[in-house]
Parts: sequence; structure tokens; C-alpha cells
Amino acid sequence: MQNDIALFSELCDELFKVETNQPVAKPVPTSELYSQIDLSLQSEGIIDNQLKVILKDLIKSTPKTASKSFFNQLFGGRIGKATLGDLLAVMFNNSMYTYKVAGPQVGIEKQVLKNICALAGYADNSDGTLAPGGSMSNMMALIMARDHKNEYIRAEGLSKPMTLYTSAASHYSISKNAALTGIGKNQVRLVNTNSKGEMLVEHLQELIQKDIDNGLTPFFVNATAGTTVLGAFDDIEAISKICKSHNLWLHVDGAYCGGVIFSNSYQHLVRGLEHSDSFSVNAHKMLGTPLSCSVIVTQHKDQLHHSFSNEADYLYQTDGDDYNLGKTSLQCGRRNDALKIWTLWKSVGTKGLEKIVDKQFEMADIARDYIRNHQDYTLYSFDDSISVCFNYKGIPANELCTALYKNSELMVGFGTFKNQEFVRMVTINSLLAKKDIINFFDTLETFVSNYLLKISTT
Repeated sequence: MQNDIALFSELCDELFKVETNQPVAKPVPTSELYSQIDLSLQSEGIIDNQLKVILKDLIKSTPKTASKSFFNQLFGGRIGKATLGDLLAVMFNNSMYTYKVAGPQVGIEKQVLKNICALAGYADNSDGTLAPGGSMSNMMALIMARDHKNEYIRAEGLSKPMTLYTSAASHYSISKNAALTGIGKNQVRLVNTNSKGEMLVEHLQELIQKDIDNGLTPFFVNATAGTTVLGAFDDIEAISKICKSHNLWLHVDGAYCGGVIFSNSYQHLVRGLEHSDSFSVNAHKMLGTPLSCSVIVTQHKDQLHHSFSNEADYLYQTDGDDYNLGKTSLQCGRRNDALKIWTLWKSVGTKGLEKIVDKQFEMADIARDYIRNHQDYTLYSFDDSISVCFNYKGIPANELCTALYKNSELMVGFGTFKNQEFVRMVTINSLLAKKDIINFFDTLETFVSNYLLKISTT
């Protein structure tokens, strides 16, 4: 094991060097993947030196999500203390379903959940768990809402259609989870949005009333704190009033930008969160922990237990339900995803996490100011968002982003909203500085200049 740890350290040094010298990996075409890199598995093993060569090939070719040229998805960067916690979790290799096998790691998870509940404005007796991703957090919320509306569904199944509501700009997992949980994708009502992608509350009320008039059973509303494309925040306060009047479960999907609860400057974007029934946030996004670290909390501790507990004498043999986390989890065996956010939080404090969040908005402001001050750009996004959406010189966003990727210049994606396609630059890496934002635009502009020249001469 000591030799493997030494090899790991050597490979990390190689990774850091490659990230510096080639921050955007040269992509391997899928048609050449198995010929360029030896990914085969044989009956006989290979010696360490041969394995090291192959692993270094993988390092060179794997996308560098921690580099300062990665703006592609809703995560990025690498924060040391969070990575330390994740590596320790691997070495401990505890499963988080019982106190007997996880010990004080259970206390770590409970402490993280307790503090997030407090930041969300939830009561002291609230609870939660960690799920394998934001989609599964949303599924857990939907299941709790379903069972809260009809406690017999868990045992007997659905007997009549139930309807749920989410904005047209929300994450695709809502419809997917409706299919997986037996609700049905056709029972998902998509609520219209305004020009920012924020849910139109008047339309939500209309859809609910229409379903009630038609004899259907509304049960769940999903509000979004940071829509996937534009990074918009739904009006939780207004939505909560409608939910209360119709006795509907309100979930706030904060997978992308729920981290604003840590910021005094930006927590107003989720005003009214304390009126929701459940809330999810991905620490591997705004808070910068390694993938994955998805948290869901609820004001209904009993409902969490009711929806997900199941007796198993071979498993739960010591301690009470409060410390046997499998009783409130979607899974049985579960890795320790709480340790990485705990080591980060413990090392920098809540004020340090606030700085991490605020830095992302600062970088987005710098990017938007640059775009506004350069006439070749068209801006499609707005303040108080870390998704910076734009087009440059009228070049189709799909074409531009793909060319930047294939030529190992930048990793940035594109998105569409109301039939308008644009480049979507995400400033979620809290290790970025102003010079990195300016370098992004310099790289893009230089590439376009050379790229268009090359096209015109061929």
C-alpha cells in the first residue's frame, strides 16, 4: 500500500504539471479511443512501471476540470482541504448506513446537515441526508411529497393520477424522476417563465386550479435556485404562498446555486426558503468539493424516515435510528460524501465558504462587464447569476464551442433559452482571478481570428 501511495503522489505531480502546460487536454476521438490508449483487460496483470505509463497516458488525455480554462459545466476547480477529506474517505472506506461501521463519521454527516438546515432557516428538528447527485436529491423530495400526500402509496402503489409542477427552465431530472417513481412524465406540468427563466407564479396558480377542477391530485411544486442554463432563481416566497393554500409540498432545487445560503450578499436570492418543505444543494458545485457531494434537507424529519426506512435485522444491530443513517437514505451501502465538505468547512469556517461563493459572482460580474464593453459580443444573461451567456461576432455557439474544444483552446459549453443559442461560460471555479477571465476572452478572440482566417483561405 505504501508503494501505491507513493505512485499516487507521483501521478498527482504529473497531473499538476500537465494541467499547467496543457490546461485543455487534446480530445481523443471516440473512434480512436481504444487504439490510442491501452484500456484492454487481460488474464495476466502488468508490472507497476507498465501501469504507470498507461496511467500517465490517461492523465494527458483526461479533461482537466480543475484548470482555469475549464468553464464547461456547473463544477470546476480543486480546493485542497476538500480533496483531502475525499481522499481520507477513500482510505477509511466506511459505509454510512450504520453507526457501528461508520462511527464518528456519522456525527460528521449529521453536523453538516444540522448546519445546512440552520442556514436554510429550517427548525431545529429538521433532518436530511446525502444522495448520489442532485437528480437523486430531487427524487427523494418527490417521493417524500408523494407519500406525504398519501401515506398508503408506499405500500399499495398509486391508485389515481397525481400532478406536479416545475418551471419550463428547470432541470430535466424532475420529469425523469416522475417516470421512475410511477407518477408519470405526462403528469408533469411545465410552468411558463419570464425572460430570465424565472417561474411565472400566475401560470403556476392557473395550472394547479385547472388540475383540481379536472379531479386530479396536485401534490408537488419544484422551485429552482439557479436554473441550469441562465442561473435564474424562482420567487420562493410567492410560490410558497400558493403551495400553502393548496397544501402542496414545496421543494427547492438548489443543486446549482443553493450555495448562496452561505453568503450574506446573495442569500436574498433564495428569500422565503424557510417556507419550503425540502431543499437540495450540491457542495461539489458552488462550494467546490470533489464530486459528488449532494445534500437534501427537509423540515419533515418523520416523513424522511417514513419514506425511506426499512427494517433489516442483519444490518441495524446497534444504536438508535438517529445514528443509523440507512434509515433515512435512498441507498443501503453508501460512501462517505460528508467528510469532504466537513474538512473544507472546518478549515475555512462559514465565512470562508461565503468568500468562495462571493468570488464566483465577482468573476461573473467581471465577465459581463467585459462583454458589455466590447461591441463584438451580445450578452444574454443578467446580474446575480454565475452563468454568463453570450455570442461573439454572430458565430453559432455550437460551432464555436466545438472548435475551441477540438483545438484544445478552451472548454466551454453552449445553451439554449427561448430558441436563442449562446455560449454559456460558468464562473463556478472559486480559484479564478480577474486575469483568468480576461485570458478566457483573449484566447477566444485570438482563436476566432485565426480560425476565420484559416477558413477563408481553404
